[in-house]
Amino acid sequence: MKLSFPIENFLEMAADDSRLLPSHISLFMAIFYYSPADPKAVFRVCRRKLMQFSRIRSLSTYHKCMAELVAYGYINYQPSYDPIRASTVSLIHIENG
Repeated sequence: MKLSFPIENFLEMAADDSRLLPSHISLFMAIFYYSPADPKAVFRVCRRKLMQFSRIRSLSTYHKCMAELVAYGYINYQPSYDPIRASTVSLIHIENG
């Protein structure tokens, strides 16, 4: 089965990116796990599920990693301050090269 998002490209970039810690990688993998088949789609994420899947237990670590993934160019993230509506995320397409 061919993945719609080149996860291999992310892993290769992450291996060379000294800024990323295991918490960043596990959070990105959790986001990828919950992403739809369309790699360019904007989708809603549940913080509780992302934290559970990525094994991040601290809210401050979660928010720090999320902000840094945005700053480093791996994801787009729009937080929702509404307790009912989930935040939105999209994966930034990473080209191999």
